[in-house]
Amino acid sequence: MKNMTYCKQCVYPSMSVNLYIGEDGVCSACDVAEKFEFLTPEFWKKREDKFVKLISEALERNTSHYDCIIPVSGGKDSYFQTHLMVNKYGLKPLLVTYHGNNYLSEGDYNRDRMRHVFDADHLVMGPSVEVLKKLNRICFRKMGDMNWHAHCGIMTFPIIAAVRFQVPLIIWGEASWDISGMHEPDDFVEFSARTRHEHCLRGFEWFDMLDDEQDRLSEKDLSWAKYPSDNEILKLGVRGIYVGNFFKWDPNQQTQLMKDLYGWKEAEKPFERTYRKMSNLDDRYENGIHDLLKFIKFGYGRCSDHVSKDIRLGYMTREEGAELVRKYDPVVSSDLQYWLKYVDITEEEFWKTADKFRDPRVWWIKDKKWWKDNLWGSSSSYGEVHLSRVEQEKYASC
Repeated sequence: MKNMTYCKQCVYPSMSVNLYIGEDGVCSACDVAEKFEFLTPEFWKKREDKFVKLISEALERNTSHYDCIIPVSGGKDSYFQTHLMVNKYGLKPLLVTYHGNNYLSEGDYNRDRMRHVFDADHLVMGPSVEVLKKLNRICFRKMGDMNWHAHCGIMTFPIIAAVRFQVPLIIWGEASWDISGMHEPDDFVEFSARTRHEHCLRGFEWFDMLDDEQDRLSEKDLSWAKYPSDNEILKLGVRGIYVGNFFKWDPNQQTQLMKDLYGWKEAEKPFERTYRKMSNLDDRYENGIHDLLKFIKFGYGRCSDHVSKDIRLGYMTREEGAELVRKYDPVVSSDLQYWLKYVDITEEEFWKTADKFRDPRVWWIKDKKWWKDNLWGSSSSYGEVHLSRVEQEKYASC
């Protein structure tokens, strides 16, 4: 399969995870977004009533000093979740953060202020920096995702904290319906170990990181990555719900509200691979090299994600979004050099490894360059080929 297909309403390609494009040319995410668009204020009032009932039932069973756990990074969504729980519903949460060691300065500021502005206890888990560097290298080589540790920590440590402090209710933020259209408005998606393992962790677990010959890790190094047992979770009745199932979700409006109420800070400098300045301040690489690897693998990047969401919310047209994708998606951001120094890898090593993860349904080789089909109806080259001769021949024949 060459000739990538793009949704005619947003800018998502057919290669987007779990997304399909129908015969009408519209993707599943846009289909579901349209259903959410027509939900009335009365609908959302009923959803809020359902949420209040759910919270009340959870509190009746809770014997902990904390009413709930809120996984937070200090980002805009973290503030909105905590704002709802503390100032609208009067709950006493335990804020739980996985610290992956690469916050932007604005992200540090926002995270550290949470326990002040919300009068909340805050538990922060930061693995050894040397362990994190090893995981960066291991996971880059193993799956083409140097940030696997962050996905694992974010989706594991809050559940560890829930079991440790005996707090059964976990409050997550945005539901995942707008990414691929997997879920309808009435699905009431909840956090699950299966989604964590198959989607967030790419099917890998902590023990898969112990067999690397170049970077040795022990079981003790990864205690923070061990998901609690089924018995521990079932005995306590751990349940993770998404406030996005119960309240109309608009990150642009919510960000402005958090700025007005709590002085939340967006990034002072624009990112190199996306136009948004409010997302992923907890990790300098999420909008940078991590997203560059996404582009290398699948042919689209975070700008495409942000544009597609903002098109559906009515903040821009598809034509305006396409220009932003043209500008940002192919950029090799400067944080690549920062990361190479951080993990002691050469740029030549980076490209040789990254090229191995290119999807042959998206990329092909011509004149010793990588090519792919674009949103704006043309094929363009994006970088020199660094594969071995055998690997080049394999891609050229796809």
